[in-house]
Amino acid sequence: MHNHRGVNSSTLRHLDLSRNSNLAINSLQWLPYISSLEYLNLRHIDLSKETNWLQLVTMLPSLSFLNMRACQLKDLSWSLQYANFTALQALDLSCNEFNSELPKWLFNLSSGIYDLDLRLSSLKGHLPKALLNLRELENLVLDDNNFDGPIPDWLGDFKHLETLSLGANNFSGSIPTNLGNLSSLITLDVASNPLTGVVSERNLAKLSKLKELELYSYSTLIIDFDSHWIPPFQLEVLVLGFSNPNNLPAWLYTQRSIESLTIMGSSFEAGDKFWNLVSRVDEVQLRDNLIDGNMSNVLLNSTFIDLASNGLKGCLPQLSPNVVFVSLVNNSLSGDMSPLLCDHKMLNGKNNLLFLDISMNNLSGGLTNCWKNWKSLVVVRLGSNNLSGKIPPSMGFLSNLTSLHLDENKLHGDIPPSLQHCHSLLVFNVRNNQLSGNIPYWISHSVMTLQLRSNHFTGKIPPQICQFSSLIILDIANNTISGHIPNCLSNIKSLLFNNASLSKLSFYFPSYDGYFYSDEYLELVIKGQVLVYENNLHFMTLIDMSSNNLSGTIPPQIFSLIGLSSLNLSHNKLAGKIPNEIGNMKNLESLDFSLNQLGGQIPQSLSSLSFLGYLNLSFNNLTGKIPSGTQLQGFTTLSYMGNHDLCGPPLTKMCIQDDNHKDTKLVDEDGNQSIFLAWFYIGIESGFTTGFLGVCCAIFLNRKLRHAYFKFLYDLRDRLYVMVIINMNPFR
Repeated sequence: MHNHRGVNSSTLRHLDLSRNSNLAINSLQWLPYISSLEYLNLRHIDLSKETNWLQLVTMLPSLSFLNMRACQLKDLSWSLQYANFTALQALDLSCNEFNSELPKWLFNLSSGIYDLDLRLSSLKGHLPKALLNLRELENLVLDDNNFDGPIPDWLGDFKHLETLSLGANNFSGSIPTNLGNLSSLITLDVASNPLTGVVSERNLAKLSKLKELELYSYSTLIIDFDSHWIPPFQLEVLVLGFSNPNNLPAWLYTQRSIESLTIMGSSFEAGDKFWNLVSRVDEVQLRDNLIDGNMSNVLLNSTFIDLASNGLKGCLPQLSPNVVFVSLVNNSLSGDMSPLLCDHKMLNGKNNLLFLDISMNNLSGGLTNCWKNWKSLVVVRLGSNNLSGKIPPSMGFLSNLTSLHLDENKLHGDIPPSLQHCHSLLVFNVRNNQLSGNIPYWISHSVMTLQLRSNHFTGKIPPQICQFSSLIILDIANNTISGHIPNCLSNIKSLLFNNASLSKLSFYFPSYDGYFYSDEYLELVIKGQVLVYENNLHFMTLIDMSSNNLSGTIPPQIFSLIGLSSLNLSHNKLAGKIPNEIGNMKNLESLDFSLNQLGGQIPQSLSSLSFLGYLNLSFNNLTGKIPSGTQLQGFTTLSYMGNHDLCGPPLTKMCIQDDNHKDTKLVDEDGNQSIFLAWFYIGIESGFTTGFLGVCCAIFLNRKLRHAYFKFLYDLRDRLYVMVIINMNPFR
């Protein structure tokens, strides 16, 4: 702002610039001129270049509300004693990067401040007792920082505190019983700290207004409640976790208002009483527990159900029409899928299921043909089971499907053409099955990841794949696909630029406590090893056609895909030269052309790929000198072995340069110039043979020369005899 006079005369009281994530403000020098300002919200504005923000904001005498959440602030003016906030009531500096202890000026704020939010701001150290100066505090939010030491017992002296959030820090020791004096408390969060000791009714006895309790430790927190204790509160949100093998606290069954229940890292028995409680809860998350329970006769009724990694046994449970999100991944469930998908009582009513994940279990049998009853499904994950048979045509009824994982099973046969009706499909993963037939070119053209590796697919790569304009991962490795690599792969628009990060592969479902979400994941072979990509999958761009029967040359057009991170064409029958255009792929991190029949020299342009972290050109027919440059010399000999006519570092075969012909010559492993010397010796032998024959002709055609020659041989014999006798005397 340049017209300071106009600003100074302003009566502006409320200024909200929040959620403009693309907006950066380099200076706040104009701010003090709006002296009447009472409400200022700069949330998500980039203020990283304004280092004097605190002093400028304190020059607003009427300011009562200040929100600078996620502004990329770094300086908290730790040593400053006082900040002139005379009217401040609410301060939000969360989601910044202060990397310091709590500043001294914070403890000297107006005693009227009631809301202080400093979560996710890289704060550290012990909590100082000077915080009690802010005696009117109602909300103290300090979670997701690096605070350590014990949770102070003096926190129980805040008379008006309604929210105390200390989760995800490094607080140790036991939970002080003084926290039980916070009779106005609505939210208590001490989860995800290395807490120890015992928690009992003494910690919670006076908290009659409590609605949210997060009580979980990844250390040795022991839960020991009197089995007859009835709490004075009715919770809406409960997060629980304990280290002692135990049944759940008996008071849990007195809670009739729970909307969200989370139990993690615990061991307990789950019978009918427990599942009846769960059926009344809208959101249930039981993860990484050891639950002794059989799911065969359980009816799941909650809207959101995450039961991952609990050791659950028995057959699949039934689902009510209320269920929207269900994950049973990584348990020990067995039997077939019929109880879950083909129960006629459940199918009479309309179902709302969007997300189904039952991967990593012991399920067997076929995929059933009941899919037409689940048309609302968006995500289906059935991988890593023992499912067999064919993919049923009824899966084509899933017109809203965006993600389908059938990997690591025993499915066979062709992919049914009915899947072309899944117009929204983004992720198609049938890795490691026994599927056959041709590559499905009719699949949704909006597909982003197509993973068909380790099956029995045959035929050629269909040119229709070139029309998949959103494709970032094409993995058809380890099949028996033949023919040439299509030239038209350069038409895949999503790989022409380095913009993969714009398309994050996640699924979000609105819920009681914000949202449930699930990141996509794939197992990929990158840099010679198997890696699992989850929340970073959208950063990976890959073409893997390895271990097939592809022939012909590598089309230079493929190297226009400059957004590609990994290219693997190994274990094929590709011939010809490596095109010089490979130097265009500036974002390439992994390149594997091994075990082909490629010839010619390695193009010099390959040395310009500065991000290349893995290279394998082994077992081809490559010749000449490995291009110089730190990039290609930084790889081991394993990257080049099996190419007998390659030379230069890092190989032990060195090269020499012929000044006249500029031809590269090989030097053997002992430093001998093998090709040069070979021709040198051939020349000597030819010359010797020619000279010898000439001498022989002269001798045998001329009598005088013939007598003189034999006389010379006799004289030479006598001299050699005398020389040997003389030299042998010392050894007698």
